Amino acid sequence: MARTRANDMTDHTVKAFTEKLESLAASVAQMGGMAEAQLADAIEAIAKRDTALAEGAVGGDRQIDQLQQSIEDQALKLLALRQPMAVDLRETLAAIKIANELERIGDLAKNIAKRAIVLNREPPIRLTQSLARMGRQALAQLKHVLDAYSDRDSSGAETVWRHDGEIDETYNSLFRELLTYMMEDPRTIGLCTHLLFVAKNIERTGDHATNIAEVVYHMVSGGHLATERPKADTTSETRVPFERE
Repeated sequence: MARTRANDMTDHTVKAFTEKLESLAASVAQMGGMAEAQLADAIEAIAKRDTALAEGAVGGDRQIDQLQQSIEDQALKLLALRQPMAVDLRETLAAIKIANELERIGDLAKNIAKRAIVLNREPPIRLTQSLARMGRQALAQLKHVLDAYSDRDSSGAETVWRHDGEIDETYNSLFRELLTYMMEDPRTIGLCTHLLFVAKNIERTGDHATNIAEVVYHMVSGGHLATERPKADTTSETRVPFERE
């Protein structure tokens, strides 16, 4: 009888811990969905010159911040009370790390939306469509890495990690195109500066998605991806030509 009661207590404890871990993962997935929606709205606000959509993306950031705090609180309680080991420990720590990355993506989406509001007050410029395409690349990366997290798919996470350079290459091309645009017509410098900031925010979003991929890979496999990330951002080395008088 005593042994049966002890077994029942153990089963109850394991079940309670599993439920809390599942609840934590569900909160991370919910936060990921919110960040994905916020980024999608910010990108579409630029593509469609939709100020109302941009304002909605700006306003949605607070909910993401609140959920990030809730996830951190849940995870810290699990660590303190349950002292998880092995894969359970990795899942708990991953929740904190991924929530932090998603919170930064939310901040970047808010910044993009704020710039969209400014851009929508100016005459249309064809480069905004190139910017929107780059934004959809980053959005696809985010979606794929969130799917990898939900599916506990280390291979999917590695694929996202390896594709980070594609966003960098698009950013390099857009950066050079914007510089050319500004040199050809100095009147566009103010407008193009906003576009450069948006492009950089999108590129940073891709970096955060790649960070999540690294966390997911470690969470699932216990291993680490290669130290050197396949980066391709060369804008820091771009020379800006100017005419001497």
